[in-house]
Amino acid sequence: MDAWDEVRTAYHVARLGTVSGAAEVLGVHHATVIRHIDALEGRLGTKLFQRHARGYTPTEAGDDLLLVAQATDDQFSQLAGRIKGLGSDVTGELIITSLPIMSPRLTPILVAFQEAHPEVRIRFVTDERVLRLEYGEAHVAIRAGNQPQEPDNVVQSFFTQHFTLCATQNYVQQQGSLVEGQWSKHRFIGSEDRMSRAPFFQWLERTIPQERIVFRASQLRAAEDAVLHGAGIGFLPCYEADIRPEIVQMIEPRPEWSVQVWLVTHVDLHRTAKVQTLVKYLKEQAREW
Repeated sequence: MDAWDEVRTAYHVARLGTVSGAAEVLGVHHATVIRHIDALEGRLGTKLFQRHARGYTPTEAGDDLLLVAQATDDQFSQLAGRIKGLGSDVTGELIITSLPIMSPRLTPILVAFQEAHPEVRIRFVTDERVLRLEYGEAHVAIRAGNQPQEPDNVVQSFFTQHFTLCATQNYVQQQGSLVEGQWSKHRFIGSEDRMSRAPFFQWLERTIPQERIVFRASQLRAAEDAVLHGAGIGFLPCYEADIRPEIVQMIEPRPEWSVQVWLVTHVDLHRTAKVQTLVKYLKEQAREW
């Protein structure tokens, strides 16, 4: 039966004897309590309560329901206690989500975190899709762009990701250096989504003639791979350009190309030990960036 809310309402009415008492415990309007009781009696095809001036008295069927609901409620309480207990240690599954392009920077940190906490099982979900923390799809989300606004999430500034316009050394040897304004001599790499919210792609669409954007990718990770394999001039995170000797920076990074990155957790899990420990560790690592 997919009517636990109605059963739970009936349980509290049977336990307390009044609609108003059940409504207060459940934090709902008394009309909701009455609606749940009527709906449940309709589902079961029997009366669960005798209505009278002093309140509600369970029928024989109501007494049976009370016993079952009491046992179920106790089991839920025990389960809640066990789940809360899991939050006191840095153990168990820990799900982190980010954009795929952040993997080169985040993966070594997550590996080091797991080495320090071997009882943790890491799941690193790299996806363009925004996972829903309120549904338990992830414990910690690392998001880029505008500050997330979901009301039940705890949002903290993580770091600012700077981007730079790059090409391979082979490309520069063949096509020459980039002189600002002389775009027609070069090939550029852009986004398949011409309305992309990424500020550097917005600059590219405003600045570079469309016919010179010869390679477009549906994901930022794919656009980065196109740069690394010599398809043309495109954007890389500055930290990645710095560690790759085969990459040449074509223009100095500009502030308007930068992207703010956020640490996001759900309020219900934010203070669990494993989430707090990971968030603290990530912020400590980011200070070095």
